Amino acid sequence: MAIFQMPDILANKIAAGEVVERPASVVKELVENSIDANSKWIKIEIEEAGLSSITVADDGDGMDREDCKKAFFRHATSKIKNEQDLFHVRSLGFRGEALASIAAVSRLQIKTSDGTQSSSILALEGGRIISESYGDARKGTEIAVKDLFYNTPARLKYMKTIHTELGHISDTINRMAFSHPDIRFELVHNGNKLFFSSGKGELLQIIAQVYGMSVAKAMIPVEYKTLDFSISGFIAKPEVNRASRNYMTTVVNGRYIRSMALARAIYQGFHTLLPIGRQPIVVLNIEMDPVLVDVNVHPAKLEVRFSKEKELFQAIEEMIKNALREQRLIPAGHKKVSKEKSLQHSFMFGQEKNPEASEKLSKINQTEVHDEKYPWNAANDDSIKNENISSGLFSNDSPVDSFYEKDVTEKEEAINNSTEEESEQQAELEDQTGVPQMYPIGQHHGTYILAQNEAGLYIIDQHAAQERIKYEFFKDMIGDVSKEVQELLVPITFEFTKQETLLIEEHKVQLEKVGLFFEEFGHQTYIIRSHPNWFPKGFEEEVIREMIEQIMDVGKIDIYKLREEAAILMSCKRSIKANHYLNNDDMFQLLEDLRKCTDPFTCPHGRPIIIQFSTYEMEKMFKRIM
Repeated sequence: MAIFQMPDILANKIAAGEVVERPASVVKELVENSIDANSKWIKIEIEEAGLSSITVADDGDGMDREDCKKAFFRHATSKIKNEQDLFHVRSLGFRGEALASIAAVSRLQIKTSDGTQSSSILALEGGRIISESYGDARKGTEIAVKDLFYNTPARLKYMKTIHTELGHISDTINRMAFSHPDIRFELVHNGNKLFFSSGKGELLQIIAQVYGMSVAKAMIPVEYKTLDFSISGFIAKPEVNRASRNYMTTVVNGRYIRSMALARAIYQGFHTLLPIGRQPIVVLNIEMDPVLVDVNVHPAKLEVRFSKEKELFQAIEEMIKNALREQRLIPAGHKKVSKEKSLQHSFMFGQEKNPEASEKLSKINQTEVHDEKYPWNAANDDSIKNENISSGLFSNDSPVDSFYEKDVTEKEEAINNSTEEESEQQAELEDQTGVPQMYPIGQHHGTYILAQNEAGLYIIDQHAAQERIKYEFFKDMIGDVSKEVQELLVPITFEFTKQETLLIEEHKVQLEKVGLFFEEFGHQTYIIRSHPNWFPKGFEEEVIREMIEQIMDVGKIDIYKLREEAAILMSCKRSIKANHYLNNDDMFQLLEDLRKCTDPFTCPHGRPIIIQFSTYEMEKMFKRIM
C-alpha cells in the first residue's frame, strides 16, 4: 500500500473532529483567541444554538492583513517559537489548530485590524479563501461562523437539541467569566441577551449572576499561598450543594480545566460536611509557574498534568478545611420568607463573619450594560445601568432581581436592630467550635431534640449528633497504625480470582506491614488467622476485601481511608437510633459533647445535625412581625 501525505483540507477536517466537537467548542476557541488578544470586551452572538451562526467580536489587538491570512494555515501560531516556549505557555491557545479546523467545517468570515490600517476582511468556505476585501480601521476582531458542519453531515447528526447545545455554550461562557472576571462578556442568542458580566473583576458578582443570589450569599472567600501556588476564589457552605459536579470550577493560569485530582482535593476539604451523593459549589483560581503544569495533554486543553500534584492537592484541601472551620455551619430552619427584604434582615449564620462578601454583594446590581453593536466604544457611559438580565436559564437557581432596596421604613429598621441584638447574643453564647450553648426543652418523636437559647429554637438530630461524637472518638482511637492484632478462634476463609491472588502475592510484604497475614489454603483460597484490632467487629471480611480492591485500583493500601471508613461504620452502628427517648440530663450531655467536637455541624455522612430558627423567623412565621 502506497503512503502519501494528506492534503491540508483533509487534515484540518480530521483535526476538527478533536477540536470542534460541537458549537460550544467553536465559541470556546474563538473566545480564547479574543482573551489572548488582550480584549477587555467580548461579545458572542449566536443563532439556533450556534448551528446557524456564531459571531464573536472583541476589542483586542487585532491583526494586520498578512497575519490575517497566515492565521488560517495549519499550526500557524504567534505563541510558541521553540520547544522551550512549549513548557512556558501562558496563553490559552498555542497550537494554531483552532481557526484552521473551524474554517474547514464551516463558512467563515473574519474582519480584523490592529488599528494602524483599514481592516482586512476574508471569507472562507471549507477552509479555502473565496474573497478578500477591506473595511474600517476599528481595532479588534470579529469572526462569524455560519453553517457549522455543512460539509460534514455525519457530524451534524450527533448534535443534540437546541436547548442542550445552548446550555453547553452558556456553560462555556460562564466558565470564561469565572476565569476572567476583569473582561466584559456578553452572550446573545437569537437577539435575546442571556448573560453579561461587568468586567470589574468582581468574581462574587459573576457567581450571583450565574448561580443566583441565594448561592452567592452562601459563598465563603478562600485564599491560600505557598512558594509554588497562589489559590483564591469562593466555596459554598456545605448546606448549599448540588447533585451534579458541574458546579465545581477550577481555573489554572486563566484556563478552565477538569481534573479528578483537584476534585478529590476539594471533596477531601469538605470531608464529612457534604451529604452522600451531593457535590460542592466551588470556583477556584490557581496561579502557578507554567513550568509546573503541562497543558499539552488534551486536544481541547481541558485536562492538564501537574508536576507537583501532591503539594497542590494538600494546599487545596487545607485551604478549604481552614475556611470551613471559621464558619458556623448551622443552617437556618425557615428558608422561604415572603419578601426578599426579610432575607436582608434575617439572621443568617456565618454572614456576620464575612463582611467582605456582604460588601461585594451590595454592588451586584451596579453593573452597566450597553446595547451597541460594538459596546466597548461606550464602556465609560455611566448613564446606562444594569437591566437585571438573568443568566440563570441553565442553572437550578435564578438570581434575585433586587437584593438591597433604597427605602427602609422605621418599622423595618426596628426589626433590623432586633436581629442585630440576636446576633450579639449569639456571638456571646458561641465558643470556638461555633456551636452555641443550648438548653434542651424536649424531644420530638424520640428522634429530634428540641433546645433553645436567647437567639432562638434549635432542632438536633440525636442519631446524627451521636454519630459525629462517636466518629471523632473512634477516629482518634484508631488514628495511628498499630502492630497489635487480634487472634481469631475461627480463621476467615477467602476465595479470590486469579488476578487477585497475583496481587496478594505481589503485595504480601505491604499487607503484612498493616497486620494482614494471608496463608494459602488450596487453589486461589487463603485464610486469615488474625487482623488488626481496629477492624470493626462483624465487618472484618468487608475491610479486608476493601484493601484488596484498593491494591487493584491504585496499587497500594490507603490505611487512612480504611480507618476513616471503619470509624464511620462503628460510629453509625453504636449510636442511638430514632424513637429512642432520652431524659433531660441525657439530652443536655449529648449537646455538651457535640459542642466539644471539631466539626459539630454534620454527621460523618454529611447530613446536618442542627437546624436553627431565629427568634425573628419564629415571629415572622406567627405574624408577630408583618
